[in-house]
Amino acid sequence: MNDKPMLILIAGPYRSGTNGDPQAMAANLARLEAAAWPIFAAGHLPMIGEWVALPVLHSAGAGPTHTLADQVLYPTADRLLAHCDAVLRLPGDSTGADQDVATAHRRGLPVYHDLNEIPQRIPQETA
Repeated sequence: MNDKPMLILIAGPYRSGTNGDPQAMAANLARLEAAAWPIFAAGHLPMIGEWVALPVLHSAGAGPTHTLADQVLYPTADRLLAHCDAVLRLPGDSTGADQDVATAHRRGLPVYHDLNEIPQRIPQETA
């Protein structure tokens, strides 16, 4: 591992299994966000697709259950993966997260399934 921090996409269930229930989606987002600090503490930069997609949807006057959502959520993750260095796949059924993993594999990016698999970044010495 070098001193360059990785941009790591956290992938897991967001809408899956919620039947559009806002509280269930919020709970899923909280589970995704719970992985953000350990990634940051390891010296990397966490990213969650919904952090980008939800404001995009909101600016279009839509939300995560709107018909426009599939045209924003999945493409957002795909576009983010063009910039990411790795994926952390959290447990749970999720078509979008499975697509993220497949995209990462196609692009030769590492896919981690546990926070402990993510290498600690070696900080660059400052003079």
